[in-house]
Parts: sequence; C-alpha cells; structure tokens
Amino acid sequence: QVQFVESGGGLVQAGGSLRLSCEVSASTLRIVTIGWYRQAPGESRELVALLSEDGSANYADSVKGRFTISRDYVKDTVYLQMNSLKPEDTAVYYCNANSYSRSFWGQGTQVTVSS
Repeated sequence: QVQFVESGGGLVQAGGSLRLSCEVSASTLRIVTIGWYRQAPGESRELVALLSEDGSANYADSVKGRFTISRDYVKDTVYLQMNSLKPEDTAVYYCNANSYSRSFWGQGTQVTVSS
C-alpha cells in the first residue's frame, strides 16, 4: 500500500551535513504522521523526527537544534536535513509513514559520521 524511495545517506565527517529524502507513494491511504527513525548497531530503533498532518514536528532530544524535518506535498517527499553531525548519529535511518491503523517502513539508508 505504501512505497518508499529513500536516498541521501552516506559517509560524512563530524560537523558536516547530510539531507535524507524519502519519496512516499501511498495511493489513497491517508497518512497521518510521517518521519524518520534510526537504528544503530546493537540498539533499538528510535524516533528521530516525526511530522503530523497539522504540520507540527516532534524531535528526539538528541537532535533538536541540529536536524530539521520538512515535507514537499507536491513531490510527496519528506526530508531530514541533518547539520552538525556527530559520530553518535551513525545509524541506519528509516523512513516511516503511519495511517490510523498501520505503520509502514522504508528499506533504510546508512548514515556514517566519522570522528
């Protein structure tokens, strides 16, 4: 029902920036929240940033002030601008979209921050 095309991951030095993109095709399904999670090796998947239908955004404390989530409704794409990256931001980043009853996940894109 929902298809994702994620891009933008890669290797960057500490202090650098990356922008992740996720094009979402949801057909007629109503998406009520959309955003990004991440999972580091040996860790649980955690919320990074989530955007609600009303435009409000929720961020993990660890990324507040450094990451910005945005959405282009014309392109059906959600972005995560990541600035001042730290080695602890290294993880696989997953695009996430939620209807009222189901959660959908992208395939993930690797972000590696070197010190």
